[in-house]
Amino acid sequence: MRTILHVDMDAFYASIEERDHPELQGQPIIVGGRAEHRGVVSAANYPARKFGVHSAMPMKTARQLCPQAHFFPVRMSDYAEVSQSLQKIFRKYTPLVEPLSLDEAFLDVSGSQLLFGNGREIAASIKQEVRHSLQLIASVGVAPNKFLAKIASDADKPDGLVVVEPDKIQEFLDPLPVSRVWGIGKMATQRFNRLGIQTISQVRVLEPKILTELFGEQGLHLWNLSQGLDERAVIPERQAKSISRETTFSSDVNDLEILRIILMDLVEDVSRRLRKNKLRGKTIQLKIRYDDFSTFTRSTTVSQPTDLTREIEQSALLMLDQKLPERPLSIRLIGVGVTGFQSGSQHQKSLFDEEDQQKYSRLDQVKDQIASRFGSNSIIRGNRVASDDAQEETSS
Repeated sequence: MRTILHVDMDAFYASIEERDHPELQGQPIIVGGRAEHRGVVSAANYPARKFGVHSAMPMKTARQLCPQAHFFPVRMSDYAEVSQSLQKIFRKYTPLVEPLSLDEAFLDVSGSQLLFGNGREIAASIKQEVRHSLQLIASVGVAPNKFLAKIASDADKPDGLVVVEPDKIQEFLDPLPVSRVWGIGKMATQRFNRLGIQTISQVRVLEPKILTELFGEQGLHLWNLSQGLDERAVIPERQAKSISRETTFSSDVNDLEILRIILMDLVEDVSRRLRKNKLRGKTIQLKIRYDDFSTFTRSTTVSQPTDLTREIEQSALLMLDQKLPERPLSIRLIGVGVTGFQSGSQHQKSLFDEEDQQKYSRLDQVKDQIASRFGSNSIIRGNRVASDDAQEETSS
């Protein structure tokens, strides 16, 4: 039986700001872009969330809901530096670490328990070390698979530690609302509710064909999750066939400009991880999930493998602008990924001319060096000044 941990930092960006400004402890803190430039909320601590502030919300709205909050710009390079320290802690306990974003990761500790104790003990040790060395709070879920560990980590936030024992899976899942299943948003929840289905236990007893009639091929996946079944392995980033990042919104987004801002942030993270792992890819993928659970994936292939932020961003934004279905925007999830890897040591050509390619490559290198050496976000591209970043959920 596998033992999987999902470690999720509590209000990561905002918690770092609160740590670095101890005089603000317990007060509302919001991190994001500038309101006057259509910036969006990247993170809000728990005191700010009580006022209805959440990630991907326009900063203008956040200021109206919680004008007494303390507002901070995104310091992405500093947050990335803290994330690197987190990854070092995780890898003390297992080499099987799959980062999902800067602030969360899956760990397979099945082979580590003779050294460090059972899953609960390893989770407690990680929480204690994160608190002691970084002065931050993590919530951890422990379970036989990724799906259950992910739900468990969110079950008792903040500062939670929830263990799902193999013989208690249905006892844990059954009372939960259907909205807790991955990918089920507002519209899908309403469809279930119209059928009188409120909880995961009611999904579990359905015939799989009913779910496939409702949700297509995703229906069988939903049925498996309702049984607590998830066979996906924890895959370290260097072994992955793709590097991707996706964000699930707490509230559906219907503003294309906000989606563009968030997509640029996702691209920034994906391209940084490509360069860190010395990988370049030929295929850029865009993933969109609407509020009715319909999911669309679009892809484009560049002439030669790339790790350039600018090139990946242009491809992703073009797909967002031109390749989505003609329908009203009400987006539950957005993601971007790169696949078709070749070694970063190979010669790279680009859709840009050679001079531009060298310029953007140097810019990426400078930003990466600053992030690793100084923890400063003092160099950003001009088209990002208005927004900085927004993030929330998963990647691979």
